[in-house]
Amino acid sequence: MKLIHLSDLHLGKRVNDFSMVEDQKFILGQILAVIEKEQPDAVVIAGDVYDKSVPSAEAVELLDWFLCGLSQTGVQTFISSGNHDSPERLSFGGRLMTHAGIHLSPVYDGSISPISLHDEFGAVNFYLLPFLKPVQVRRFFPEETVESYTDGCRVAIRHMNLDTAQRNVLLAHQFVTGAQRCESEDISVGGSDNVDASVFGDFDYVALGHIHSPQNITGHIRYCGTPLKYSFSEANHQKSITVVELGEKGEISVRTIPLTPLHDLRQIKGTYLELTDRQNYQGTATDDYLHIILTDEEDVPEAMGRLRVIYPNLMKLTYDNTRTRSNAVLEAAEDIQHRSPLELFSMLYELQNNQPMTDTQRQYVQNLIERIQEEQL
Repeated sequence: MKLIHLSDLHLGKRVNDFSMVEDQKFILGQILAVIEKEQPDAVVIAGDVYDKSVPSAEAVELLDWFLCGLSQTGVQTFISSGNHDSPERLSFGGRLMTHAGIHLSPVYDGSISPISLHDEFGAVNFYLLPFLKPVQVRRFFPEETVESYTDGCRVAIRHMNLDTAQRNVLLAHQFVTGAQRCESEDISVGGSDNVDASVFGDFDYVALGHIHSPQNITGHIRYCGTPLKYSFSEANHQKSITVVELGEKGEISVRTIPLTPLHDLRQIKGTYLELTDRQNYQGTATDDYLHIILTDEEDVPEAMGRLRVIYPNLMKLTYDNTRTRSNAVLEAAEDIQHRSPLELFSMLYELQNNQPMTDTQRQYVQNLIERIQEEQL
């Protein structure tokens, strides 16, 4: 059985005050074309369909257009709600849409029933788990110990009564420990929203949403990432569609199909004269969404407005020069005495690698620091 895994559409999103609706419609059209070509049995969308719990009219119209397109392909579509969605709003009309092959996760009530499709190897059961907080699970299972997000997901899954002899697919929208984050994600401070991957062990494939960069947690637990870049921390990402093929029980293959945006989101760096020299920018995509980093030692008057004559979609302008680097050093020096060894190492790692450490790396460094401190006693 072939599945297309999507998540985090964030319809209606604005990035640095730029509306992304036109770009989103373009990429959704590209996704529909891929679906027509691939002929999957199902499309799964793992949450954050909308960017806001009360979506704009144009976001609702865009989802309506996309769902109609999916229905016309004849593919079965499964959609769960994310932390940006209102479960009540997203599930409106769900029972009617089922007849058109669109299956929406209802508001969580402690019971999640599977929707089954069949192929030559038997049934594949799809479970639509909306974004859950521990308090939502405790409400329906007061006798259970639910103190963390891991507890909440474990209890919710335990009450699904899985038939592990069959193939089971879960849609979930949580932060699974070990995933690498991006700036555009809405994640709880301190990692309190972490869910241990072990709670998903009985599923044949877990289609995750919530993290914006495509990545495997294990061979069968995967984030497909967003179809578009939503922050400059994602500038070097290749956005894609995840295609999953389930064979007999225990057989799974995963591949990706790259997506090409209407406007890329990039960072460029140089002096004002370099970036306004026709020979340097001629032939490049000057209408991309840009973060320009000027290296001039002196601030350029009205630089944003003047650069937008050439780069109309300039989103962000910063400087990298002696002054800004000195300010950064001073700010760090004032704060350094209040930082723990782990925090200081984390800052150094991110500065060197342009990305934060994973939870696994942080735990390894913390254990190493503790061992060194014990040896010095």
